[in-house]
Formats: sequence, structure tokens, C-alpha cells
Amino acid sequence: MTAPLLSNSDVPHPPGWMDAHWMAFSANREFKAQPRMIASAEGCYYTTADGRRLFDGLSGLWCTGLGHARKEIVEAVSRQVATLDYSPAFQFGHPLSFELANRIVDKMPAGLNRVFYTGSGSESADTALKMARAYWRAKGQASKTRLIGRAKGYHGVNFGGISVGGIAGNRKTFGQGVEADHLPHTQPPNGSFHKGMPPAEGPHGAALADELLQLIALHDASNIAAVIVEPFSGSAGVVIPPVGYLQRLRDICTAHNILLIFDEVITGFGRTGQWTGSAAFGVVPDMLTGAKQVTNGVQPLGIVVAKQEIYDTFMEQGGPGYMLEFPHGYTYSAHPVACAAGLASLDLLERDSALQRVRELSPVFETAVHSLRTAKHVADIRNYGLAAGITVAPAPGEPAKRPYQIAMDMVRKGYYVRYGGDTIQLAPPFISTEAEIQSLIAALGDSFNATA
Repeated sequence: MTAPLLSNSDVPHPPGWMDAHWMAFSANREFKAQPRMIASAEGCYYTTADGRRLFDGLSGLWCTGLGHARKEIVEAVSRQVATLDYSPAFQFGHPLSFELANRIVDKMPAGLNRVFYTGSGSESADTALKMARAYWRAKGQASKTRLIGRAKGYHGVNFGGISVGGIAGNRKTFGQGVEADHLPHTQPPNGSFHKGMPPAEGPHGAALADELLQLIALHDASNIAAVIVEPFSGSAGVVIPPVGYLQRLRDICTAHNILLIFDEVITGFGRTGQWTGSAAFGVVPDMLTGAKQVTNGVQPLGIVVAKQEIYDTFMEQGGPGYMLEFPHGYTYSAHPVACAAGLASLDLLERDSALQRVRELSPVFETAVHSLRTAKHVADIRNYGLAAGITVAPAPGEPAKRPYQIAMDMVRKGYYVRYGGDTIQLAPPFISTEAEIQSLIAALGDSFNATA
């Protein structure tokens, strides 16, 4: 057996010490044979258990754009734990949740002004889908239950999310989900190498949104509650919408009385260089979900931000004032420590001019990542803001093998990137330097070229 990669060799553990933890979204057998243990983090870097530094090329999991261990967030969380560690999420409130909701609304497109808290992006997606169905029931249109997602879409791992999601590996293991259908994805064919948004024209352009009309013809709008899409996807390998595509979806949904939901768990709070993907692409949905960067990954927190009319509909149909208008929520909804982290994160995003930094760094990142076009096994590259997906040409009969090999080679070189499906995914921290970006891409090119 090969030597463990980044094993915690300085700390003795009994045999079977790792057996109890069934790891999430991980190849448990491979990991436990060759563990990659992270001991600490600061700024743009992780430190492994054996003392090596790893550049964080994915901002954790798309969530630590401000870098790790920011003292302002650490201090805010520490103060909150000592002041109010937990308060009931139901029938009681605490001031920070209202303060954070107002701060979030200030960053949203006009009209999105009611914040519902969850504990994760998966919970946010399921909450938005339940909210959509319940909204139409409250409007007297209970037949509007069907949900429309998109191929290659990712909306978390709860039953609603995997039902509207379009990544086969996240669906096939679990059987029948919630009533849903899917639009085609917008990923251009390999070899396109588009920088930013693909053009509106052509078979992979904005006309793909008109496929929604075919689903409306099939199911009828009277049976469709909502369409949910990511402004751009992350988990499927950074799939960017063509020019005009999202606006066309908006127009069709409006014309046919269907709610439009943007899943902004990845695109929200800076990754695009704007507060939201909605702002970056100039299209306003009826609901917007978020998580990850809202607390810089320090605490679990998710949000659904809805339009006033949706909120008012629930209030008007709520019955007596003491009755629940929307019987839904989580033990950790609006957790006080998570809210403290969210407020501190928003403070830093503003103080550090982080969005401006993303806009300045994005052209440097784009040029660097597209320099890999001629590297061995690179089939396509897509990018927007500080996000990029690289499609890896498959090894015969094993399409997921080369991305894994490349990512492991990058770990050995001192870089963390994400591998998933047939892609390598990049999302460097907002605070990265140009030199760090260049170093990351140079190392990645070497790893591609060294892979059989």
C-alpha cells in the first residue's frame, strides 16, 4: 500500500480510529487508506496534519472567499457564544436575526425583501420549493405542484433538491423523488472555450430557454409551481448561462404565472463580483436561495429571500394572528451564533471592498485559466467571476479517474482543487494575489500534463 497522503502521523491513534465516521460525498475506502487530514487554516491556506501548506483553490467549498480564520468573524462568534449560544427558533426571536435580515435585504435586487433562515443550502432549496407549492395553494391554485429544474443543476441533497437537480450521480441511488421535470443544460460542446457568457446565438444559446415552453405544453402551466436554476452552476463544473438566457426564462415564467427561483448558494455574496448572480446577470427572480459565503463558511446558515407579494399571500391566508402562516423551519433556523458570523462576514465584504477585488482579479484569473487550453487532457474551460470549470478528457472506461488523479497530484504539490465527475473546479479566495493565481494555474497545468 502506498504511504498515506497527508496523514496525521505525529498523533498516534488506535487501529480503526477512522472507522466510525461515514464521510459525506467522499470515497470512504480510498480516503481511509490514504487520509488527507487538515489541521488548521489561515488566509488562503490550509495546513495539513503533517505541517504542509495547501493553497485553497476552491475557497473551502465555495464559501470562504474572505480567507480563513478572519479575526473579526472569530471574535464575533466567540462573543455570541458567551452571550447567547442558542435561543428557540420557534415562537421566540433574538435581535441579530432581524439585524442580519435587514443587511441581507440591502444587498438583494429590488423587491426581494423577506428573509427565511435555514441551516444550509440544501435546506434553502427545499424550503423554496415548499414555499412555492404552499404559495399556490394559498392563492387557490393547488394543482400547481410540479417543479422544473435543469440538467446538470445542483440544488443540494434533500429530496426536493435531488428531484429538481440534474446530476445523475446524486439521484440514481435514491429512487423516486418529488414530482419534477428538467430543462436541458446550457453547457456548450467540448472545445468551445468560451470566456464568460456564451453568445446568445446558436444551438447552445439563449433559445435553450424556450425548452420551458415545451414543458409547459406538456404539463400545462396550471400544474407547474416553479422553475429553479442556478445563475451559473458550480458542482456540475461551472456552467455559464448564454447571453439572454436567464431573461428569457424570466419572461416565460412571468407570462405563464410560474415562480422563478435562483439558487445562489454559490453565486451569492461576491463570487460573481456582485452581491448576487441576479445582479450580475440583470434578472430578478421571485425567490433567491443562499448559504456558504453569507457566513464565510464559519457557521452553517442558509437563506431564502422572497418577494413581498409571496410573504403577503401567506400572511393574508394565515387565519387568526396566533396561528402559523408557514408551518416549516429548522431547529437551527436563525441560530444566533450563525447570525453573528453573517453580520461579521458582511462587514468584512464591505470593509475589504471584496466585490471590487473580485472584479479586478477576474480578468487575471480568466487569462490564467484559459492558458491551460493546450494542456494535456483539457477538453473545455468555462469561467465567470472567480469560478472556473475544466472538463477533463476521459480515460477509457473511467471518466472520473483523471480528475481524481489530477486533484491528488495537486495536493502533493501544495494546492487544493475540487474534482467532480469529469471536471476540475476552481474558485480561489477573493483575497488571492495575482501571484497565487498564477502559481495555482501553473501547478495545475503541470498536473494535467503529468497525468497518463
